[in-house]
Amino acid sequence: MSEEIPLSPVGREEIHKLEYSLLVGTLFRPEVLEELRNPSERLTWIDSLAVAASALAREKAKMSVSQIAEELGRTEATIRNHLQGKTKAGQLILKTYEDFVREGVKIGFPVSGEAAEAEERLRMLEEKVNRVRESLNQILAQL
Repeated sequence: MSEEIPLSPVGREEIHKLEYSLLVGTLFRPEVLEELRNPSERLTWIDSLAVAASALAREKAKMSVSQIAEELGRTEATIRNHLQGKTKAGQLILKTYEDFVREGVKIGFPVSGEAAEAEERLRMLEEKVNRVRESLNQILAQL
């Protein structure tokens, strides 16, 4: 079941939906997954991404920078830096939002190597089954 994610939220519930979607969508960006491989950076990265996602969701709900800063317990300068893409986290969250605007909210989960291979084998087998089915139908049509 898919749920509509508002890109211009109205009210707390919609703000939280956009906020969570931005965070999850950004966490699964290839460049973020690569950065998260470094365990010493992991906690600060996730915190920065969460603040940037929260700030952008609230800005899209027409909250002021001072309101956002107060609600998130951060300085106005920190919030402005995230919203203006002056931080790496802010840049990534903005990219994710732009992708949402352009493509709709689609959050893809990374697939492990084994799962990707299995999916490819399944796709190839489905193609073979379809070719055999077509050949069988042609033979039956001739009879």
